[in-house]
Amino acid sequence: MSGVNKVIIVGRLGGDPELRQTSTGQNVARFNVATSEQWKDKNGETQERTEWHRIVVWGRLGEVCGQHLSKGRQVYLEGRLQTRSWEDQQGQKKYSTEVVAQNVQFLGSPGEKSSSSNYDQGFGGGAEPAFDSNEEIPF
Repeated sequence: MSGVNKVIIVGRLGGDPELRQTSTGQNVARFNVATSEQWKDKNGETQERTEWHRIVVWGRLGEVCGQHLSKGRQVYLEGRLQTRSWEDQQGQKKYSTEVVAQNVQFLGSPGEKSSSSNYDQGFGGGAEPAFDSNEEIPF
């Protein structure tokens, strides 16, 4: 039986996306998205926790994200988790878990920081290209 690896995130960009190309010419965009949750503790005080998610978007969808997303913009993402490993300059093994987004919807108007808007632009079909897993992503 195969498993399910699906992630859905609605959050805000922590910075502008970085758009680069791999050595094989594939576009790849990287950015961080914050999700927050609030609750009341046993004393009735409001608490908040923010999680940061590393996002990778390949191909034409990555190019569109690099062109149209910016810091503070709210975004809806669907994708899968992927963990990469590499060795640093001291020879120590490092790991990074990322969301490889395959569907992205821009929420809110460009430049708008609040979550209330009726503008919605979606892009899908950002399939990850076939590439050598030893190829370094240029970030």
